[in-house]
Amino acid sequence: MAIGNSRTGRAEWVQSAGNEGVLRFSGDWTLAHFAELEAQLDALKSRLPEIPDVDFNEVARIDTAGAGLIAVALGPKTLQWLAEHDRDVPREIRGLLDTVSDAVAEIYAHPPKPRRDLGFVDMIARIGAAVEHVWELALGLLGFIGLTLETFARTVFIPKRWRVTALVHHMEQTGLDAVPIVVLLSFLIGAVIAFLGATALQAYGATVFTVDLVSYSILRELSVLITAILIAGRTASAFTAQIGSMKVNEEIDAMRTMGLDPMEQLVLPRVLALITMLPLLTFLSMIAGLLGGMAVCALSLDISTTQFIATFQADTEMRHFWVGLSKAPIFAFLISTIGCLEGFKVAGSAESVGQRTTSSVVQSIFLVILVDALAAMFFMEMGW
Repeated sequence: MAIGNSRTGRAEWVQSAGNEGVLRFSGDWTLAHFAELEAQLDALKSRLPEIPDVDFNEVARIDTAGAGLIAVALGPKTLQWLAEHDRDVPREIRGLLDTVSDAVAEIYAHPPKPRRDLGFVDMIARIGAAVEHVWELALGLLGFIGLTLETFARTVFIPKRWRVTALVHHMEQTGLDAVPIVVLLSFLIGAVIAFLGATALQAYGATVFTVDLVSYSILRELSVLITAILIAGRTASAFTAQIGSMKVNEEIDAMRTMGLDPMEQLVLPRVLALITMLPLLTFLSMIAGLLGGMAVCALSLDISTTQFIATFQADTEMRHFWVGLSKAPIFAFLISTIGCLEGFKVAGSAESVGQRTTSSVVQSIFLVILVDALAAMFFMEMGW
């Protein structure tokens, strides 16, 4: 609220001849000078009586920030006395102080309790909240998985409801477009595994077993794991961003208004596309990883390509290939469902899209590694 001309605000304790003092406010009491005005009032608090006489006649401008400072400095008793007795306070300032004084009186009546640092108790509370949050995420994911399976069972025998165009589009997006990065990274990982294995086995004169190390690790674990992690970062985030953007633009609400099922139109094509393409990408990753290991063996270990292939055929059983490939559809289903679920959780802002995209990637990678570890223990116990 503006009153008169603008100048810098000041608060002074003026001592009169009769040994009576007055707290004189002048100038501009606005948010722009908040820090300076607060420092002035803090310096004067120790000199003020319980109910000081005040003079507002020289105040030029005042807003709620300035009125709040004055109200806190004077206290509720002074403000109440001013409202009842002092009629020299300008009407505009009186109205603003009355409004602010109600809030100050509420603060004085119910001061906020200082938060105690409970240390160990707080840590347990945070752990409990985190566990509860993980439990809610798990329940939400299980419910969404059930909804996805129910939608698939409802439409699988009705060909006219199949979204073939969308399915092919997502197969290209999630599969073909990911081939270069998957093949390149798998080739490099195969080369690194061969180089590190040869370095360790060379001390025992057993460099020939580098072929077995590369084949077992690539076929059973690394190819499917690396491919799933790449797809989790690349595709789960894309699914979340796509569905989340549709949620922000209210396109999903429009689909429901038109009688279309978002699960059938958006989720099923993405899930089926990834389930189809991830095993194929895993197979390409296996080939690329073996080629990377073969290249290192040929260039650094004097193990020719022919010898590498012969050793690979003699020592590597087919079950290692099937063990690795069998995990790909499970990873694909988890990654796609998490990506779609997080997209539906978008709250309606660009910030929410970013948060859910990050959450989908983190959850997907975490579940892929967890399931891979459980599967490895299961296959080991089964002797596969």
